[in-house]
Amino acid sequence: QVQLVESGGGLVQPGGSLRLSCAVSGIMFRIDDMGWYRQAPGKQRELVAAIARSGSINYADSLKGRFTISRDNVKNTIYLQMSSLKPEDTAVYYCNARIVRITTFQATDCWGQGTQVTVSS
Repeated sequence: QVQLVESGGGLVQPGGSLRLSCAVSGIMFRIDDMGWYRQAPGKQRELVAAIARSGSINYADSLKGRFTISRDNVKNTIYLQMSSLKPEDTAVYYCNARIVRITTFQATDCWGQGTQVTVSS
């Protein structure tokens, strides 16, 4: 079993910063691509940023310059540094990872339960 656990969400004032973490736990697996998604009330889930094992990164165009994604392959953890937060950034942020089982080479997409980020005065 592979689990993704997000942390770091909470309430922050406009212009503030938060750092989200997503730790992947389990045995005998390798993580390929990972990413952060978010879903605001009444909206569809959208990609925030994605990072491959190689380090290649894709950001949503509207978030470039404010959000930074990174990963630690040793700790099996990815991070999302968010700055200059706006009320419209309020959403549940989800971590996603493509997991490859090293015993079978089978790949599956796994999701965390999400962490709430609320930007408000």
